[in-house]
Amino acid sequence: MQLGRVVGTVVATIKTPGLEGIKLLIVQPLHRDLTEKGRPVVAADGVHMAGPGELVYIVGSREAAQALPEPFVPVDHAIVGIVDAVEELS
Repeated sequence: MQLGRVVGTVVATIKTPGLEGIKLLIVQPLHRDLTEKGRPVVAADGVHMAGPGELVYIVGSREAAQALPEPFVPVDHAIVGIVDAVEELS
């Protein structure tokens, strides 16, 4: 799992069966200190509640496909949680 911030949305007029009704969001991966890490990715909203500006957890690869209601849909990333707070361990 990786932290990320939702920075935008994707509009798709045609989707593969199994992705209908699932939001696609642009997520900027983040380091632990919440600085940007790499390039933004498109992630399917597996929690059905994420929106622009929110801090989220994303997963990739096979785990992303299994995080959605219809298993094994063609996605590379999925949002699996919304983060309430990040605290530094001492």
